[in-house]
Amino acid sequence: MGAGKMGSFFIDLLSFDHEVAVYDRDARRMRFTYNCQRFTTYDEVEAFKPELLINAVTLKYTIPVFQEVMPFLPKECIISDIASVKTDLKDFYEQSGMRYVSTHPMFGPTFANLNQLSEENAIIISEGDYMGRIFFKDLYHKLGLNIYEYTFEEHDKTVAYSLSIPFVSTFVFAAVMKHQDAPGTTFKRHMRIAKGVLSEDDYLLQEILFNPYTHDQVSQIRTELKELLTIIDAKDGEGMKNYLTKIRDNVRRDIHLER
Repeated sequence: MGAGKMGSFFIDLLSFDHEVAVYDRDARRMRFTYNCQRFTTYDEVEAFKPELLINAVTLKYTIPVFQEVMPFLPKECIISDIASVKTDLKDFYEQSGMRYVSTHPMFGPTFANLNQLSEENAIIISEGDYMGRIFFKDLYHKLGLNIYEYTFEEHDKTVAYSLSIPFVSTFVFAAVMKHQDAPGTTFKRHMRIAKGVLSEDDYLLQEILFNPYTHDQVSQIRTELKELLTIIDAKDGEGMKNYLTKIRDNVRRDIHLER
């Protein structure tokens, strides 16, 4: 469901080993899909009788699209999503009466090299259909992804940390930046990141920031900025040295964990 960036990625990924069809209301978005059937009506979906449905539409429409298509699916079909925020999905799935599996590829076409994903991660929600989880585990393993299994709640806590902090930091950079005729390397790198983040769907950015666990993470940024501003105002050399030591230790610890 959906022939956007990630939908097209999954079509390409699956179409050589499986019989794949794509549905999108806007037929123009399916022009460049390859090796798959293209549907524009739910009657075609019903005739196809899918064993697995991957919902890759914009986050805002994930549940509404599920509700629209479910009457046309066989009862044994496994429904799935790749949403970056799982709020309300657990309750929806449990009330749907359908087999389900929920995953989150922790990368996107904006920054990731889709031909080299060995340094990227994917989360598979531990709740849901066993065979559905096995399918995605095998798929992500073939891509070389690092796979983690979390509950719905653990997933949203992880996203609140791993996405909201860099997103908000990028927003702050974009809000205070001014045009530079001769920008330095660091500025140009931050600008590249800002352009990538701000090219994402508005509703996706909103949902990540409205994640119930985001507030506490953003509050930590405010606390750190207050401490740093105090050091700057006082021109506290020793305080700055200690602060830099603290954040370097944080970065080193994270690098160690990655290894």
